Amino acid sequence: MARRRGASGDAARAFGQALPATFWLVAFFLLPLIFIAVASFMSRGAGGAPVPPATLDQYERTFTVFAPVIWRSISVALLTTVVCLLLGYPLAFFISRRRDPRVRLLLLFLIMLPFWTNFLVRTYALITILQRDGLLNGLLQSLGVIAEPLQMLFTPGAVLVGLVYGYLPFMVLPIYASVERLDMRYVEAANDLGANDLRAFWRVVWPLTLPGVIAGSILVFIPAIGAFVTPDLMGGTRGLMIGNLIQSQFGGRGNIPLGSAVSMVLLALVFVGVLIYTRWGQEEGA
Repeated sequence: MARRRGASGDAARAFGQALPATFWLVAFFLLPLIFIAVASFMSRGAGGAPVPPATLDQYERTFTVFAPVIWRSISVALLTTVVCLLLGYPLAFFISRRRDPRVRLLLLFLIMLPFWTNFLVRTYALITILQRDGLLNGLLQSLGVIAEPLQMLFTPGAVLVGLVYGYLPFMVLPIYASVERLDMRYVEAANDLGANDLRAFWRVVWPLTLPGVIAGSILVFIPAIGAFVTPDLMGGTRGLMIGNLIQSQFGGRGNIPLGSAVSMVLLALVFVGVLIYTRWGQEEGA
């Protein structure tokens, strides 16, 4: 009897401790998500509000009229992930191989330093560098590389640069954690067995650090596919992505059912990314 009372008391305390977080998640995540899911099947009323009857027209428009926006968002997010991987993997490997711990901490500090500044401020700082009368064009002209300023801003390339600049640390840190746990004796054993550096990398280093690569890729891909600040400020009309489309439908006299349908599609894409990580990343890590 005493054990039962103790168990019930522990359960009650655990429930009381979890109640504030549960209320927060239900009120500010689950209920809005249910509203978005229901609104996505509604018709557009006055002022863009969702009204009956239920319809699939919004999903039809999403996959027909706005299909190019979806594919552009996926391709930009994938390209951002690939570029972050190509830049972040050697950088993480370089940092982890520093023998002096103070040097490693300094380099990691420099990786994290941009997060001390608001993302919007960093985006505007990058704009001042890429605009026609910005620092980069001025430097290239002073060196005689170009005769007149280049149009770098409001291009797909500018969006890519902005996304890579913003999300590169999310790729570096998970890979750094994987490389930090790498036992270099495996590489030495591969070299002793006749493998050159390239073969040892592909057969030993890459598989052992793949969990960090997958984690970093997911951490970059998910925010990149839903980004709207960087495409809006650095891409203009050429940088329209899913996030910009959703924002425009929920603002002013937009179309909330259409914006909800696009939001559900974005949620499905994010879910696919998380599913890949939970299925593949954990299996590789095990």
